[in-house]
Amino acid sequence: MGPLIDLLPLDYPDAVVAIGAALLGITAGALGVFAVLRERSLVGDALAHAALPGVCVAFLVTGAKDAGTLVVGAAFAGLVGALAMVAIERSGRIRPDAAIGVVLSSFFSLGIVLLTFIASSESANQAGLEKYLFGQAAGLLERDLWIMAGLAAASLLVVALAFRPLKTTLFDPAFAASTGLPARALETLMTGLLVVAVVVGLRTVGAILMVAMLTAPAVAARQLTGRLALMIPVAALIGGAVGVTGALLASGTDLPTGPVIVLVAVGVVVACVLLAPGRGVLWRAGRLRAERRRRLAEGVLVDLETALHAGPPPTAQELADVSGRRPGAVRRGLRDLERTGMLADDAGRLRLTDAGAAAAHAMLERRALFGAWLEHGHRLDVPDAREPDPTDLRASLGDDLADRLHALVRQQEARS
Repeated sequence: MGPLIDLLPLDYPDAVVAIGAALLGITAGALGVFAVLRERSLVGDALAHAALPGVCVAFLVTGAKDAGTLVVGAAFAGLVGALAMVAIERSGRIRPDAAIGVVLSSFFSLGIVLLTFIASSESANQAGLEKYLFGQAAGLLERDLWIMAGLAAASLLVVALAFRPLKTTLFDPAFAASTGLPARALETLMTGLLVVAVVVGLRTVGAILMVAMLTAPAVAARQLTGRLALMIPVAALIGGAVGVTGALLASGTDLPTGPVIVLVAVGVVVACVLLAPGRGVLWRAGRLRAERRRRLAEGVLVDLETALHAGPPPTAQELADVSGRRPGAVRRGLRDLERTGMLADDAGRLRLTDAGAAAAHAMLERRALFGAWLEHGHRLDVPDAREPDPTDLRASLGDDLADRLHALVRQQEARS
């Protein structure tokens, strides 16, 4: 880690904290995807709380506050908690959410009791163990980084090697079992990977806040992509960026590192939920507003074409009276038509340009074709069982079937 620390334009303690936060973010972000997509986010919370008594037991056994020993204790306790949850769920007597609650509360209570017992002892080494509750990134050492990097590399290697079986089990455990995959073992493996992420982050953000690092990068990545193969690296990148940003902000403001990292992660989640292309709330609202405006302009276009065929060019108010639309809506539609070169204003009288007339005729043709589809569509031998696009049936059905629909309409008109 020495060369990497030297490369960073930071003081040694800040560089160590930034690297540690990045390792935490990358590991928790990538592995947290499995918890979020399985709708088992609270499992990460339970495992983080379950690791606390392991830290205390490791200290009581060894009498030393060695980071490597405490990590082993945390990992062992986390695995015991994970297996306890799986066993309780498979017993069928307690619901999964209740199993998570039982493990979380019992292990965390045991951890608090052990912390209190250790604090009341006369051991000179016990000071600082309570930092595992909320984390103490400032206490990271270069040796801790090696341990975190080793755990992160091992867990990510497992994900890479077993990606396909994990993916199949993640989305359809029953299908995975039917194909011969050890679905239960793979589900246990996914839970075990969460234990690794918890162990990596326990020293930095603590047991209480660790669940945020498991869920926030994955939730943010889910807003940006729907492909698992892409979601995992995106979540890892978000987690790494959040960790480094939070660590540097905390260092510059003398605020606790763990909570600042979590707040940055929450801010990223909020931004992605609001602005993510295709899924963001504001992005969708903007697209819906644009769609409504486009449909209004199309409606005004058809109304104007109809009015021009019925009499002299109307004014905007006359068009509103004839169409039954609100005058304000008509004016907005006319402005859009004028901006796209479909409308010409002749001394207050409205006319369509050649482009506007062509667009109006195309719109009327599409509407007529859709009406024919509703009435005669069942008589067509459509090769594709999917419902065609009602806004452009000719493109969906093809010219032959569209012409067939028009022929059926003409036959019906001839008979009547």
